[in-house]
Amino acid sequence: MMRISRLAMVLLIGAAVAMPAQAQHWSRSWMAAPQLSKTPPEKRPDLTDRTVRQVVRISSGGARIRLRLSNEMSVEPLLLGAVHVALAGEGGRIEPGTDRVVTFNGMQGAAIPARAPLISDAIDLPVKPLTRITVSIHLPKGAPDATVHSYSAATGWTAPGNQTHAVSLTDSATLGSRIILSAVEVESRAPATTIVTLGDSITDGVRATPDSNRRWPDLLAERLQKAGRTNVGVANAGISANRLLSEGEGYNVLARFDSDVLAVPGVSHVILLEGVNDLGNAARDRQPMLKPEALIGAYRQMIARAHDRGVKLILATILPYKGAGYWSAEGEATREAVNRWIRTTREADGFVDLAKAIADPADPARMAKAYDAGDALHPNDAGFAVMAAAVDLKLLR
Repeated sequence: MMRISRLAMVLLIGAAVAMPAQAQHWSRSWMAAPQLSKTPPEKRPDLTDRTVRQVVRISSGGARIRLRLSNEMSVEPLLLGAVHVALAGEGGRIEPGTDRVVTFNGMQGAAIPARAPLISDAIDLPVKPLTRITVSIHLPKGAPDATVHSYSAATGWTAPGNQTHAVSLTDSATLGSRIILSAVEVESRAPATTIVTLGDSITDGVRATPDSNRRWPDLLAERLQKAGRTNVGVANAGISANRLLSEGEGYNVLARFDSDVLAVPGVSHVILLEGVNDLGNAARDRQPMLKPEALIGAYRQMIARAHDRGVKLILATILPYKGAGYWSAEGEATREAVNRWIRTTREADGFVDLAKAIADPADPARMAKAYDAGDALHPNDAGFAVMAAAVDLKLLR
């Protein structure tokens, strides 16, 4: 028995020595939910033998990073040439001494199968919270049906040939959508967590000042860092024109909940702000207005699915939109009924009253003028700041 015990101890010690490389924890620090491009093929940029460069600001930091590239909306394999990542300077410039070659299964370059994502090897690039990084991808054969994220609120670039290593791109053209890059994940020794913000254009950051990182999830990430929650990231899963129950831009929320929320490394909470497009489009398309029970039923489905995976779900009240082109009195009645349920239900793990935070006190069906980007639907930078400030950080523990 003594010999067996000693042997077991030797094996345990050996395992402990071998463990550190395998015991690291990954969590998502930045995200752009994958979408199928709806731009007609003849109007898409020709990316054949071109470099695509994109800048993102991560939320949480780590000792190493990895990239998640997406071919999930394509029916054809995607060939990647060289891929580089670095700390970002102005205009997407590579900061001196920070350029890193990205490998996949130990190899430079890769082929991503149709309908699949690809996760890179760990990259030795320590990053602090709220760091801007630049990712450059060379596409030798182009990407005619590339997986995209249609709205970015950030400038990207394409340039001829393989310029992934170039400090600055030569002969570049600007790019409005995210292309192929869908996530940045960070590694830490202690477990870290990620808050997923799930929603439509209001979460995606439409009308935020471009290249300013003023979306409300960006500002929530800043609040968490200032509060000392340095091991908490925020992954923005907003898609402009997305809906709860019907197809708009991107799959409906119930269809993408598993992939865009539950599959996120480190996810601990999701803040759900969605429903206004379901109401507005019903009015615009002259369809019967959705009953409150329809939206509430969708929320209940996601609450159950989140709780099955140990994830907490925080509901956000639907923002006022009176004055928007697709507002209706019937839609307003449903919004008010749904918001009453959100404020009183104990089925979720809490709520954030974003509607109250941004409403005009004199007419709560309308967004306050100071927060209105001009269409009575989307907040401006000040509105996004008020929304982020309304989130009780205690809900995110």
